[in-house]
Parts: sequence; C-alpha cells; structure tokens
Amino acid sequence: MKKRIITGLLILSLLLLGAIPSAQAINLGDILKVAGIGVLVDKFASPINSFINTLMVKHGAGTDYATKVVPILTVGTGGYIGAAQVIGPEDLVKKTQAIIQVEGDFNGQIRVKGLIPIDNKNPVNFSRVNGVGVSAIVDFKI
Repeated sequence: MKKRIITGLLILSLLLLGAIPSAQAINLGDILKVAGIGVLVDKFASPINSFINTLMVKHGAGTDYATKVVPILTVGTGGYIGAAQVIGPEDLVKKTQAIIQVEGDFNGQIRVKGLIPIDNKNPVNFSRVNGVGVSAIVDFKI
C-alpha cells in the first residue's frame, strides 16, 4: 500500500510540474502539499461526495443525477489542486476523472475560471466529458 501511495504521489508531482510555468519557483513543500491533497481527494472522495449530497438535500437542492468528487487541476497561473463534485448521467460521471481549471483575465478587469470535466488526470492529454457539470467546489485548508 505504501508503494502505491508513494508512486501515486510521484506521478502526480511530475504531472503537476509540467503544468507549472518554468519561471515560477518550486519548492519541495509545495509539491508535497499538492500531492497530499491529491491523496486526500482520492481517499475521501466518497465521504465528501455523501456530505455534499446531504448538504444539498438539506437546502432543498437534492438531485436524482449521479455525483462524484474528483480532483481539480489548475493550469494557467500555476499548478494547484483542489476538488469538485461533478453531476450528470451515471455513465458520464463514471467516465469523469478530474476537472481542469483554466484561468485568464478579460481586459485586466475580470478574472475568468473555466472548469472542464475530463476523462483522465493528465492535464496535457485529455478529452472533455460533455454532459457533466460541476455542482460543488471543495476547498482544503492547508
């Protein structure tokens, strides 16, 4: 089990290094935080998903669609990671493995974040999963 976790952390770190601009300083602490959050998302995705669904029902926003928590990989202003709940038809939700968040600004006045459901955790080689939406964003306190 330890070998799988270490291997997963190394793969995630290498993937995220490719998403970070070369001019940005990178330190081991940042890589470990990002990798640690990735492990937390994988390990606790199901209980987080259940919590979100319960929260939505409590506030009158329950759904009959399938839901799942997946990691958010951010590209554009650095390599960050978080989590999101995706929602949609069960077969498409099962196919969704991550969310790519792309960031930009419009006329220097408006910040834009695009959330793209994708079919794998590789931020370089992926296909969009059409028909799936993001119903919740999960923030981790570091």
